[in-house]
Amino acid sequence: MSSNKKYWKSVEELSDNSSIVETLRDNEFVEPIPTDEFLGDKDSLSNSSTSRRDFLKYVGFSTAAASLAACEGPVIKSIPYVVQPEQIIPGIADYYATTMFDGFDFANILVKTREGRPIKIENNTIEGASFSANARVHASVLSMYDNMRLKQPKLNKKDTSWSEVDAKVKASLADAKATGAQVVLLTGTLASPSTDKLVAEFIANNPTAKHVIYDAVSSSEALDAFEAVYGERALAEYDFSKASTIVSVGADFLGDWQGGGFDKGYAQGRVPKQGKMSKHIQLEANMTLSGAAADKRIPMSTAEQKLALVKIFSIVTGTSVNVGKLANEAEITKIAEQLNQSGSKGVLVSGIDDKNAQLLVLAINAKLSSEAFNPNQTRQIRKGSNQAVAQLVADLNGGKVHTLIMSGVNPVYTLADGKTFADGLKKAKLSVAISLKEDETASLTTIAAPAPHYLESWGDVEIIKGTFGLTQPTIRPLFNSRQLQDNLLVWNGSDKTYYDFLKESWAGILVGKTWSQAVHDGIFVSATASSNSAGGADFSTAASALAQAKSSPFELNLYTKTGMGDGQQANNPWLQEFPDPITRVSWDNYLTVSKADAEKLGIENEIVANGALNGSYVTITVGNTKLEKVPVIIQPGQAKGTVGLAFGYGKKEALKEAMQVGVNAYSLYKGFIATQPVTIALESGAHEFASVQSQKTLMGRGDIVKETTLTIFNTEKDAKKWNPPPMVSMDHKPIEATKVDLWDSFDRSVGHHFNLSIDLNSCTGCGACVIACHAENNVPVVGKSEVRRSRDMHWLRIDRYYSSEETFAGDVKRKDEFDGLFGEKGSLGGFGEMESPAENPQVVFQPVMCQHCNHAPCETVCPVAATSHSRQGQNHMAYNRCVGTRYCANNCPYKVRRFNWFLYNKNNEFDFHMNDDLGRMVLNPDVNVRSRGVMEKCSMCIQMTQATILKAKKEGRPVSKDEFQTACSSACSTGSMMFGDVNDKESEVAKLVEDDRMYHLLEHVGTKPNVFYHVKVRNT
Repeated sequence: MSSNKKYWKSVEELSDNSSIVETLRDNEFVEPIPTDEFLGDKDSLSNSSTSRRDFLKYVGFSTAAASLAACEGPVIKSIPYVVQPEQIIPGIADYYATTMFDGFDFANILVKTREGRPIKIENNTIEGASFSANARVHASVLSMYDNMRLKQPKLNKKDTSWSEVDAKVKASLADAKATGAQVVLLTGTLASPSTDKLVAEFIANNPTAKHVIYDAVSSSEALDAFEAVYGERALAEYDFSKASTIVSVGADFLGDWQGGGFDKGYAQGRVPKQGKMSKHIQLEANMTLSGAAADKRIPMSTAEQKLALVKIFSIVTGTSVNVGKLANEAEITKIAEQLNQSGSKGVLVSGIDDKNAQLLVLAINAKLSSEAFNPNQTRQIRKGSNQAVAQLVADLNGGKVHTLIMSGVNPVYTLADGKTFADGLKKAKLSVAISLKEDETASLTTIAAPAPHYLESWGDVEIIKGTFGLTQPTIRPLFNSRQLQDNLLVWNGSDKTYYDFLKESWAGILVGKTWSQAVHDGIFVSATASSNSAGGADFSTAASALAQAKSSPFELNLYTKTGMGDGQQANNPWLQEFPDPITRVSWDNYLTVSKADAEKLGIENEIVANGALNGSYVTITVGNTKLEKVPVIIQPGQAKGTVGLAFGYGKKEALKEAMQVGVNAYSLYKGFIATQPVTIALESGAHEFASVQSQKTLMGRGDIVKETTLTIFNTEKDAKKWNPPPMVSMDHKPIEATKVDLWDSFDRSVGHHFNLSIDLNSCTGCGACVIACHAENNVPVVGKSEVRRSRDMHWLRIDRYYSSEETFAGDVKRKDEFDGLFGEKGSLGGFGEMESPAENPQVVFQPVMCQHCNHAPCETVCPVAATSHSRQGQNHMAYNRCVGTRYCANNCPYKVRRFNWFLYNKNNEFDFHMNDDLGRMVLNPDVNVRSRGVMEKCSMCIQMTQATILKAKKEGRPVSKDEFQTACSSACSTGSMMFGDVNDKESEVAKLVEDDRMYHLLEHVGTKPNVFYHVKVRNT
């Protein structure tokens, strides 16, 4: 029987008219909680002397903590569909096949949308789709949600309507036609069959008009050479999977050379199969992705590269050319002989901006009958002409251009004489910029016309001759924009939409496939074969001219960074925070210089007290152009007498302040030649870099990156000789670390058990996986200041290590020969010396994320059980349980956990994409956005694995072989990352885990990770 007794909490309750009783009925606390006193603004928090113990006392036991815990979350009102579109099912993703081409980057992709919002880029793997997304293409989905985009047409910098724009343009075109004045349509490379038709119609309607094609980063010299030999203004296609010997003379073909996209074919020949793998030799000035992957890398200036190319040409073709003395003559001769021996299995490529050099490349590959060289299936993605652009600038300044219409270009920023172009704009009677942003050029034109993002557009593209891609919109235009093609139709006087025009144009392309099927696939491969026959170019004269190359005291080599490219996406925070694969620096461009030259010039790089990197400033001068306050990175492998500087930075217009970083290297791009003589002068002051990796070498720690040579791999039958298992002591006897454990294991053979394989041979360090991880898992951007404090939030990092000796094997040998602490072989001074890379080091890339250990040290140390292990092998994080003690980070041997120091969402202190409603549209609703004070790390994309399981269950079938994917594995174009269920013995990952090259990172620790690596094999 329940008690009917009444209990009183205080004597005040005995009084019927007590004000305290009335207050307590409505509020738990009588007085307002003074939380602002100790949880106030940023300044008061940073200046507080409150200790961590005091703070936890407040949080754990004070009434303030109780009031904070009881606060309700913000109410967000959602508007439901009045009529729900039948193709959209809330909570279910839709995928649309499309093709991305912005004049610089291109890819065959699938666009993942949720409730009508594009949120992620995936690779299209349908047959014929051969170009995968790089880091910039993956990040392009965020650029669509850029709040700095041009939202409305502008006339003389004032908002206007499209009808007024059309009237103004039509009147100007009519006036030009009547007076015979010149009209110029200036675009980047379009590579679009339907747009080419529209341009032809535009010129037919305006007889004084001409079309000028301008690529910000020019391939004009290579185009001129190919046109001279094969009669077509295009670039040769290469398939490196068909080559056993690859020689590159200044071509970063794993980067952006000729548009990139060669890494997939390259990687196929780099994984040892049946004891064979290709041999790669790189001659270059800057350290590049290609140089880092090469078996042999020879640093040399561009002038020296030209002489080396002439020497190779003379040996391969048997042509007698007088070449001066080469510093590396014996090595160059050996390279040429290797090419000759390889015959059709050899290939040579070059990135030298010189028509004569490109002519010799074509001659060498033709002489070899190289299978990797394809002059018939040409690349159509570069068409620009240096001469035509130079003529346009002259015509503008001569007052000869009446109407200038620009689309997809920003010459005021990207031309070396951008100021001259800007002056010429004022002399045109009408200038129009069709642009995503009100950039440096659009801000100076009469009309700034907003263009839609490619994810809002229709279009087509022919990347490779005979292979067509379709671009379809995945969302309605966010702003009042109109694409170039629709503008041309209107200005041509047509009442068609571009969609109708495109569909009609494709009627002559499609054979054996319907329009709907082509849109669904995103690609169509024509069965019609094309052929280009070689013409009679004068190769001997070209070789003689190239042999006259002279070196300068200092040579500047301009290049495009893996993250920023040509700078079109400079306002993309994912790309700004993306660490450069080589230097590991984000939020900057910089001059790269060799250690020897740095010592001569007095240039320093220093790790300061808080662990961040600082560097010297210099002023560099090319001709009459100076760039002041250029920060410097001392770069191992940089050829002596050369320096490097990346394009794409130094922009100011239509960028958030945080993204206005770096210097504009385009101002030094004289005559579209990437190599320029330069003078360098040291300046005062120190630049603060945001570097995510301070350690540069492995210092002989061969258990982190294991490697061997192809010879040992083929001849040593016992894999333990070149992939030795770590040994520990048990009962005073050595035993393999994998055979002893502190913990009891449970049966993992039931259900799914996920593993991730990473092959160090095929990883090129491209970073596509890093950006894909950001997009899939709502990883926040923290900004330069936080990165300097080592608070970057990347769930996946790609460590880059240099050898301290000439080879990593030499590092291990030196470490093993240490004897005692002091003396010549003392480990104390020896390890200090091994922290410095060699002048021309070997390089290795190693992706590292949470290793999802089966015996995870983070799990045992968590006081609130926030991190735990699943039966499927994933290490979980329960964010709601985590109180941020960071014990797990301290206990993790791989250092892959990230503490969420701040609230990065809706916080003006972190004004990136998560701070505005438009930018947050890119967020993945399947992954929660974390609040401050919790640990973040790789989840092995549990949302993706569970979605795959549920899909199969719904369809009443088992999960297919290799159906499981993570963001990083699906983004990896080289196949370096393979994810799957090891309990499915037919899966690729189950076979890889049994491979002799397989090893675990820090295996001797006994954590038993579910991520494993493959020993790197070098063909030396």
